[in-house]
Amino acid sequence: MTLVEGLNGLLASYQVHYQNLRGCHWNITGPAFFELHVRFEELYTKAQNVIDELAERILTLEGRPLHTFSAYLKASNIKEQRDLTGPYETVRSVMEGMSKLIALQRGVLTLADGAGDEATATLIGDNVTVMEKDLWMLRAYSAK
Repeated sequence: MTLVEGLNGLLASYQVHYQNLRGCHWNITGPAFFELHVRFEELYTKAQNVIDELAERILTLEGRPLHTFSAYLKASNIKEQRDLTGPYETVRSVMEGMSKLIALQRGVLTLADGAGDEATATLIGDNVTVMEKDLWMLRAYSAK
């Protein structure tokens, strides 16, 4: 797999994760509504920024970023979620998506290191650091 292919797979997975976060944000119900509604918005805003950075990095490497929903669904390692509304099921789904993204990013880090691409390695490494912290916080929240 080339670095651009790895980045496109990561981009596709981030896009599906982003839309899943939007669904959680819109559809959350119950006593945790206020805190999770805000938290999911924070997470999808972060994901939106990463998506743009990934697409621009692919272009910088003279690749072409995936940009259609059908391409995202085909290339993504994250499945679209449907009809999640409760606090535990939404948080669990988000945590599963984040765990998959962390693993994918580690794979892209290996590709970037192999290509001697420090810029991509820095971008991805920074994203992993932020996502690991967010995942830790969700794990702590779900232990309530």
